[in-house]
Amino acid sequence: MRVVVAGATGLIGSALLPLLGDRGHHVVALVRDGSRTVAADEVVVADALDPVAVRVALRTARPDVVVHQLTALRPMNAEAMETTARLRTEGTANLITSAREAGARKLVVQGISFATAPLGDPVLGEDAPLYLDAPDPTWARTVQAVAEMERLVLGTPDLAGTVLRYGTLFGAQTQYDPDGPFGARVGRGRLPIPENAEGVTSFLHVRDAALAALSAVDGDATGVFNVADDEPAEGSTWLPEYARMLGGPPPRALPSDIAEKVLGWVTNHQLTAMRGARTDRARTELGWKPTVSWRRGLASG
Repeated sequence: MRVVVAGATGLIGSALLPLLGDRGHHVVALVRDGSRTVAADEVVVADALDPVAVRVALRTARPDVVVHQLTALRPMNAEAMETTARLRTEGTANLITSAREAGARKLVVQGISFATAPLGDPVLGEDAPLYLDAPDPTWARTVQAVAEMERLVLGTPDLAGTVLRYGTLFGAQTQYDPDGPFGARVGRGRLPIPENAEGVTSFLHVRDAALAALSAVDGDATGVFNVADDEPAEGSTWLPEYARMLGGPPPRALPSDIAEKVLGWVTNHQLTAMRGARTDRARTELGWKPTVSWRRGLASG
């Protein structure tokens, strides 16, 4: 099949390209910067937020499948999160319109599993409600953009849609790389832990994310799938263990009443309230399973 990968130079996109090639697919990388070297059979250039450029690129590529791995989260700040929200809404709409015109039959997109509302069980399935009314405006915008992306992907006639809700990514060049922003703070003992660190994180190695995308390209399953490792863990478990892996000091305790002010809303939410992700559906319908647990790979980069 002819497979276009949008976001081909990102963490997951660059891991996915060789997997697709090894499987015998004709791989077309959709990139914004044509000067970058990409391991693909073809390269087409377009800014995903430019509908005319996307239309021309996909007409040239003539894809059977389009894989949407577009984000702009390096560095991770409010501006980057807003750009990513636009890529999930405007960018997705542009890809859908152009993919249909170009004759594609399937769209595989990158979502997030930790956008669920902090309600109910510690580990939730795909049918749990999203946190659309989160009190933090940046996170609410992120979740609303994810919801709109899923609506577009799953509601388009003549285009089979698969949403892969990835867990919290770890591996080389992620936030959890020992040299990454998060890893550096933990390794130096500069990230305290709230006293009520009961939030659950479901982690996912970058290569396992790429393998899930490969399974979605090759298979017939459609819908929404949580994709994460087998060991969802509370903040009180994984953060001290991560510090130990990095050779750093145990994180100091932080009173709950000042945790949000010290850590910021998003980090405090992750450590105290976030829900993990059940992955039964990905195993049974995608035929995917994780190969790396956070307990083995979180600090390895």
